[in-house]
Amino acid sequence: MSKSVNAELKEAFQGVSDNFRGTVDDPYPLYKKMRETSPVYTGNFMAELGVPNIAGSSKDRPTFTLFKHADVMRVMRDAKTFTSGFIAEGLGAFFDGLILTGMDGEAHKRARALLAPVFTPSTIRQWQEEKITPVLEDEFVKPLAASGKSAELIDDMGMFFPIRVIYALIGFPEDNPDEIKRFAGWAMDILVGPQEDPEKAKIAGMKAMAAAQALYDAMLPIVQKRREDGAKGTDLISRLIRLEEDGTKLDDHEITTFVRSLLPAAAETTTRTFGSAMALLLTNRENLEKVKADRSLILKVIDEAVRLEPTATFKIRQAAEDIEIGGVAIPKDAMVSCVVSSANRDEDVFDNADQFNPFRKQKPSFGFGFGTHMCIGLFVAKAEIESAMNALFDHMPNIRLDPAYPAPVMTGLQLRGPRAVHVIWD
Repeated sequence: MSKSVNAELKEAFQGVSDNFRGTVDDPYPLYKKMRETSPVYTGNFMAELGVPNIAGSSKDRPTFTLFKHADVMRVMRDAKTFTSGFIAEGLGAFFDGLILTGMDGEAHKRARALLAPVFTPSTIRQWQEEKITPVLEDEFVKPLAASGKSAELIDDMGMFFPIRVIYALIGFPEDNPDEIKRFAGWAMDILVGPQEDPEKAKIAGMKAMAAAQALYDAMLPIVQKRREDGAKGTDLISRLIRLEEDGTKLDDHEITTFVRSLLPAAAETTTRTFGSAMALLLTNRENLEKVKADRSLILKVIDEAVRLEPTATFKIRQAAEDIEIGGVAIPKDAMVSCVVSSANRDEDVFDNADQFNPFRKQKPSFGFGFGTHMCIGLFVAKAEIESAMNALFDHMPNIRLDPAYPAPVMTGLQLRGPRAVHVIWD
């Protein structure tokens, strides 16, 4: 592996982290106060804390920020009243407006229906058995375990395995890992496109546009070659080529554009979720031992980590009509910011809401989205993290936090997670 490419990727990852970090490292006391005093806040609360807007230019639109579980649930489950098409003006602009999270109505319904067969549980189980678990064990955890008795889980594996896995599942050639990392770096450059400062936004936007075009130019020949070869594989590109609904098939441009839109979040958010799940589990020895003894609990750990420390901490929608929430009038076309990391800790819904408890009774939370815009790749991400955690427990006996380093700290008002998770094993 090229050290320079690794360094470039780490720099891109840190750039994304810095861009969405905001001005407060621990927002939860503030969220609690808002739930108690201003559950429906008139204003763009997250922007006031320094988080850039991925939704395009909306400064001329009034914004309302929601903090309570019931209010967020109301918005997230009603895609007709609270729409997402405006995202095509912001982050979607780097994908020619063709981005699943920025679609509404029939266009979104058709796209989801077309893609749903690709993300079935049976397909993901096949991917996990044939690709995800072998890659995690043979290329990451076993070599890391053999290299010594200590590691930093983000830099040493967490930043790289989601890239290696998701690009393989998509159907990129696997014989050039440095090229894949360059693709991942371009994908992260797109995420840095939205900026609060106008001058920075201009520069970052140009870089994001160039990165999006570079990704498209690199991917289109792969899609074309896969079609020429008959698209017989189990990879995502081959499955998309074979898909047909009502006699309609996706063309090469549509497949390339859709796959490109997956890349900025497909690996980067999995890295952060993996880091959060491991950090939270390793800080409680009793929970750790229970999970190591019963691996079926790993998925509960992931779900609880996503509840307590969601990577994507807020979602934005636009009101399609005049409406009232919590006694506050919200006019048509206003932006509605749903702080899911506050809703996920609402004491009216979750007992001991600030505690990490993977054994708690499952209730709906919003870390992976909710309703029609639930993250389409969430089960792929969970399969990757499950395989990673299983491999760590199998090959690193008595894995635990390294006392020579500070305990992991969660940072980031948006795209949240630990910067480092130092571990040792026997």
